[in-house]
Amino acid sequence: MIEAKNISKKFGDLKVLDNISVCFEEGKTNLIIGQSGSGKTVFLKCLIGLYDPDEGEVLYDKIIFNQLSFSEKKTIRQKIGMMFQGSALFDSETVEDNVMYPLNMFTDKSSEEKLERVNFCLDRVNIINSNHLFPSEISGGMQKRVALARAIVLNPDYLFCDEPNSGLDPKTSTVIDHLIQEITEEFKTTTIINTHDMNSVMEIGQKVVFIYQGTKTWEGGGKEILYSDNPELNEFVFANAMAKQLRKFKLG
Repeated sequence: MIEAKNISKKFGDLKVLDNISVCFEEGKTNLIIGQSGSGKTVFLKCLIGLYDPDEGEVLYDKIIFNQLSFSEKKTIRQKIGMMFQGSALFDSETVEDNVMYPLNMFTDKSSEEKLERVNFCLDRVNIINSNHLFPSEISGGMQKRVALARAIVLNPDYLFCDEPNSGLDPKTSTVIDHLIQEITEEFKTTTIINTHDMNSVMEIGQKVVFIYQGTKTWEGGGKEILYSDNPELNEFVFANAMAKQLRKFKLG
């Protein structure tokens, strides 16, 4: 379980996060949503330790993460899987080497053990016969799945996904969503997804947190959003629906 308690963050005089408290649940897909500039990316970076909050606490299974030393944080970071926006694969490395990278960095496994784990993870995300291809030789959807395989290769307790559907068509986005949900439930990870995609919210949003101008203004299940009386959330949902219809019109 990951818990944020009264998280605030400023850059200069600009207050980006204001007193946010959330409890993210194990074995569930926890989504953070909000407009561009709402503070959701800064919040995610505070959760994984890329930023230190000015106030508040980030707890991993009751351990106060942001008060640990660098070496103490490393122990928890080894339990974190991260799927970056845009996949962030190494262009000069093969699919196999990309997925193996965390194993080389953080384990003393033999070459045979590492390859076995890599193949297991690639198979789990439905990537076969692609070990020796380079990212430029596979589709955007396949790149996302390779990035997900790399994120789970250390069998993490905590999985973070930053805009996992960016740049994907709706059908491929749904495939990625369901893969993340299946892996979350199968391995009992605490999964936190940063997204603005309402399809993801409706498909896999078991817990959803809405951030507006740096403040958490709503949380609940994905299906409950349709019955919200929060005006900012309703505007966000409506804007997403209109954008979706406009994309369909342009493509049609």
